[in-house]
Amino acid sequence: MIRVVLARLGQMAFVMAGISILVFLIFFATPGTDPAARIAGRNAAPEVLAAVRHDFGFDQPLAVQYVLLMKRLFVTGDLTSFVNRGQKVVPSILQAVPVTMSLVVGAALVWVVASVAVGTLACVWRGTVVDKALMILGLIGISMPVFWVGEVANLITQSRYHDTWLFSWVPGLGYVPLTQDPVGWFKALVIPWVALAILFVGLYGRVLRASLVEAYGEDFIRTARAKGLGEGRILFRHALRTSMVTFVSMFGLDFGLLVGGGALLTEVVFGLQGVGYLTYNALQNLDLPVIMATVMYASFFVVASNAAVDLIYAALDPRVRLARA
Repeated sequence: MIRVVLARLGQMAFVMAGISILVFLIFFATPGTDPAARIAGRNAAPEVLAAVRHDFGFDQPLAVQYVLLMKRLFVTGDLTSFVNRGQKVVPSILQAVPVTMSLVVGAALVWVVASVAVGTLACVWRGTVVDKALMILGLIGISMPVFWVGEVANLITQSRYHDTWLFSWVPGLGYVPLTQDPVGWFKALVIPWVALAILFVGLYGRVLRASLVEAYGEDFIRTARAKGLGEGRILFRHALRTSMVTFVSMFGLDFGLLVGGGALLTEVVFGLQGVGYLTYNALQNLDLPVIMATVMYASFFVVASNAAVDLIYAALDPRVRLARA
């Protein structure tokens, strides 16, 4: 097992190095792009452009520029924004990470619990009205864009019915740090959690139901029934456990994407200044260092999530352990 973990860590380092080179070439070496002109501003004098290129190392070969940029990003941490002079990129991202983590982890708990319940109930009552109703509700959830759900939630909780007893407890848009006010933190995030989770509850519930129905046709389920095991134990001990392999694979990818900034629309709609919100502002201003740093940050979580999923496979499905052995 240790050998597998070390191999995955080596693969992660290799992939991250490749991503960093690719991102650097896209943002700093694409023909027609001139970061120095972006920093110096419009109609800058030639001597000003030359001074900027020298100060930022843009007059060096591409390999030297790449090494200097990676050093400033990962070693010294003094990479600064091209738009907001003096604003360091790494501290800005570290300040935004708790906001994104609070949003995504809470939403993940909501959609995992709800989707497991929906998928399991739909499978147990498959072919009945309950099954069809749950699948229709799941399809409706998949069809609703998160930004629309967020705007509707804000309209209801912040405007139309905010003064009623039902939503008077909902605070204004924004983030409250967990360490300062745990209750305020929960109140500020519970609506965004639900808005972000609705899409995934419908998707994951439908996928889990299909996996459970398929698992009930496998030989090991018939063997368990032949041994006299109860339906509850067959469902939770055997069918659900093996069906979670697909579920975990999807969850690892989606969780990594959301933590890496994929919750951008949710953060913008609810005024949460997380990594997605930071990326949104950087894209509007073409702030290349911030964009590159957030892309690297997102890539790390996606790669790490893939590695974690591979390791969890073996714990969930004995057949995976046998195949790797």
